[in-house]
Amino acid sequence: MDHGRSNNPPSSYKSHRLPYEGDGNDSRRNRHPKTDYQYDSRQIPGRPECLSTRKELYERNFPVYKQPAEVGSFSLDSKRRFFNDSRQIRYYAKLDRRPNFDLTDGYRDRYVKRDGSVKENLNHLLQWILANRAAVGSSQAAASPCPIDTDFVTWRGHLTKLLTTPYENREGWLLAVTKFKGTLYVSEVETEAARTQRQNRTEKHEEMTYWGYKFEQYMCADDAQSVPNPGGVVNTNEAFCAVVRTRLADHRLLFSGEVDGRDKDPRAPPPPECYIELKTSAEICTPKQRSNFHRFKLLKWWAQSFLLGVPRIIAGFRTHDGVVVDVETISVSEISHIIKAERNCWKPTVCMNFCCAFLSFVKRTVTEDDPSVVYLFSYEPYGDVTFTVHRDSQYSFLPPWYVEELIGRQR
Repeated sequence: MDHGRSNNPPSSYKSHRLPYEGDGNDSRRNRHPKTDYQYDSRQIPGRPECLSTRKELYERNFPVYKQPAEVGSFSLDSKRRFFNDSRQIRYYAKLDRRPNFDLTDGYRDRYVKRDGSVKENLNHLLQWILANRAAVGSSQAAASPCPIDTDFVTWRGHLTKLLTTPYENREGWLLAVTKFKGTLYVSEVETEAARTQRQNRTEKHEEMTYWGYKFEQYMCADDAQSVPNPGGVVNTNEAFCAVVRTRLADHRLLFSGEVDGRDKDPRAPPPPECYIELKTSAEICTPKQRSNFHRFKLLKWWAQSFLLGVPRIIAGFRTHDGVVVDVETISVSEISHIIKAERNCWKPTVCMNFCCAFLSFVKRTVTEDDPSVVYLFSYEPYGDVTFTVHRDSQYSFLPPWYVEELIGRQR
């Protein structure tokens, strides 16, 4: 990566297109025979069936991943209330000067922080589904046992965890899965380690979390005709979320992810190609720092953006005191080439093949179609993915209002 950075993205959108199935720019890389993922899971005596996370098992051809298509969006306001519209979308304002953004500004007096102890599960996405049944329902919904025409419903963040799992050696995860009316719903459960970390964050960690939101405020305006207002309040309850459909191998996916902003240029392509992801990272001053950036930061940045079909990442590079001194536009489609110079670096093929294998594992494992039954999948670093089954437990996450609405519609 060239860190003699340009502050503005290239004028052409073509260079930022991502290589999905059906993309005329690079469709050949996805033309591979259908892969059998079943051999990745195995039975260990005395233990339940499990899924290996060993990287070498997933070094195969890149699986077919269809270009994500946006089917809708929704907004969450300053009080975390759901709105079935795009009122919270923000517009990316390209820089016309070298940045000097103080990310600490407003932390003490203009910051409303979302309550991280409130677990929302899939609730907002489920609200969107009920409000947009025509967009997601089966074409023969009245007679179909599967009123939602997809295999999986989840958040983009949960899929990001799956993509990065083969390279994750610090944090485990818990994913609860419930099968209801033929569709598999996947929702994250907070681990004990994550809960402890959340409850014991240092003041410095809290401030650094704020920095990312503050950068968004410097870079985005409330509408296409205005400019960013860094003097306003940073309220992390507010969000704009895109909902997309796609397919990974033979797994049909419906998921939602928060979007930082969209290009205000009227010539910009339609969503999700007009969306941008905003990120901050420490300024890179040494080869070692550059290598770590490629190995760790770019893995999660790529996974997040590639899944949703976001073609560009606007990265703000900051000092240790929280001042952004440079901004770079990173093309998501180029990240796989950027990391090739690193020895034993992460591989996109491993990420996507593991995710595909996990989804196959879930399909084979989750057999009981019941909203009160949860299959809890667990991963700890350097281990396999295992599962346990729970009925009417603390892990149940499909709300009664959603279950009753789907059942009522089919009577």
